[in-house]
Amino acid sequence: MDGAHDPLRARSAQAMMAIVRIGVALMWIQNVAWKRPLDFGRASDNGLYFWASQAVEYPVFPPYSWFVETVFLPGIEFFGWIILAVEGGLGAFLLIGLATRLWALIGIAQTGAITLSVLHAPHEWHWAYYLMLLAHLALFATAAGRWFGVDGVLRPLWLESRRPWARVLAVAS
Repeated sequence: MDGAHDPLRARSAQAMMAIVRIGVALMWIQNVAWKRPLDFGRASDNGLYFWASQAVEYPVFPPYSWFVETVFLPGIEFFGWIILAVEGGLGAFLLIGLATRLWALIGIAQTGAITLSVLHAPHEWHWAYYLMLLAHLALFATAAGRWFGVDGVLRPLWLESRRPWARVLAVAS
């Protein structure tokens, strides 16, 4: 019996993707802890401010470094709240498996921003960022919230509904 028709194998693959989804969610939740309002590390040159400044000190992509230096760092108090909300949302929504494909795409974008900030910084292991990207691609490709997540429970209802928001949620799942 091949893997496509073996229910035990399919169920174990679904469980593994649920575990990956939950692990990635916990990573984002842990990362929120060191993004401390109100100045996000500006006064003490640590936290989000310090790590974002690595994009300027060790540029990966010069236009991005310019953006960080001229827009992001001067506005860290504003952008810090956005990052805190995005990463908190990544953790929360991936943890419960709601709108998983949408949040996987947001995770890809956030991973890209982090990678462009610290890829060339000293003592950073570049594979950590590649693995983050690959994990989010896997979550997107497998629609990992459909197994052991809210997407799996509510998606059939969203697909049956004629409401526009339900269709959006079906696609996002």
